[in-house]
Amino acid sequence: MEDYTLPFFIYLCVLTVFLGGAVKKILASQLSAASTFMAWLGATVLVERLWAFCLPAALLLAAVGLVWWVRRNVVRAEPVQLLTASGKAVFITGCDSGFGWAMAKHLDSLGFEVFATVLDLSGEGSQDLLRSCSSRLTLLQVDITQPQQVQQALTETRAKLGPRGLWGLVNNAGVCVNFGDSELSLVSNFRGCMEVNFFGTLTVTRSFLPLLRRAKGRIITISSPAGDLPFPCLSAYGSSKAALNLFMNTLRHELTQWGVHVSTVLPAAFKTGQSSNVAYWEQQHKNLLQSLSPSLLEDYGEDYLTETKELFLSHARTASPDLSPVVNTVAEALLVPRPHPRYYAGAGVGLMYFIHGYCPFSVCNKFLQKLFMQKKVMPRALMQHADFDLNIDRHNNNNNDEKFLK
Repeated sequence: MEDYTLPFFIYLCVLTVFLGGAVKKILASQLSAASTFMAWLGATVLVERLWAFCLPAALLLAAVGLVWWVRRNVVRAEPVQLLTASGKAVFITGCDSGFGWAMAKHLDSLGFEVFATVLDLSGEGSQDLLRSCSSRLTLLQVDITQPQQVQQALTETRAKLGPRGLWGLVNNAGVCVNFGDSELSLVSNFRGCMEVNFFGTLTVTRSFLPLLRRAKGRIITISSPAGDLPFPCLSAYGSSKAALNLFMNTLRHELTQWGVHVSTVLPAAFKTGQSSNVAYWEQQHKNLLQSLSPSLLEDYGEDYLTETKELFLSHARTASPDLSPVVNTVAEALLVPRPHPRYYAGAGVGLMYFIHGYCPFSVCNKFLQKLFMQKKVMPRALMQHADFDLNIDRHNNNNNDEKFLK
């Protein structure tokens, strides 16, 4: 015991804190296989250090590890007793199509009383919901960027609920109005995303909070990994989702005292809304070309912008049409006794966050670029500059060859 110096104890404490923090972060990411592996890897390193220190401490750690494993793999293996959906009301925004439309149908089938907002009451999605859902479903025409329409929806919802509160608010409505480099994106694109994705959701959430507090209910927000990870060419959309994520995280802390749970769902790439509408994005591309200043168009070049559009459409074509991972996640967050603060819905999302959280920035950047935008065309100004540098290098090499021959 006397052989161990103060630096050793400091090293041991730092190692313990680091490994404990890493394991906690991985467990929070809900990566079951990786969390188990990393937890036991960290425990192995720590046992090796403690073994050098004293055998009783290592045995104690082994006992703690065994208890942890039994609790995680045996106790938690038992199915969670879900709450009943009967008698619970849920308000969902953006149900014309995509996630919202699928969620309204699924939650109605589970027995929830569903209030679904749409932009067009006579649209195909709205009519399909009326035909296929039960009489518990109520359709409301709401543009969440219009506070008066939100207040009207609140009045109608409160009138139907009576003294009951609202069990769930699902903030699903959102838009991605453009794609492209930040310098090429109009300020109106940034404002458009913020108006719907942030300010619209903010208005709905604040308006319905009294009903949610009364029922000690849940707020579930469909966000995006683009709000946490710097996806190239999605700065307008990502900025609005980043603001939304921070707002929801703050709200989660503030509403704990009221018994209201706040969860954020981060989906993978799915075919929803305008994401696979080729005609829409072709028109957006034409609008961009017409709106750019001659100097910017000259610096970037039309080929560069066209490649960005094609890459985006290619990415949209590979997106999954199966929306069930997100729909089932929302249902789980509404019915489990203790919902998670964050849910990763769809293949690859947890891996993205793991790489972003634990790998160097250079690795994260390359991963995102390879995953989303594998650009090959350089901006025209950079190509000209590269050609100029290449010509200078060739000229210098020729001069050096002449000197060598002399």
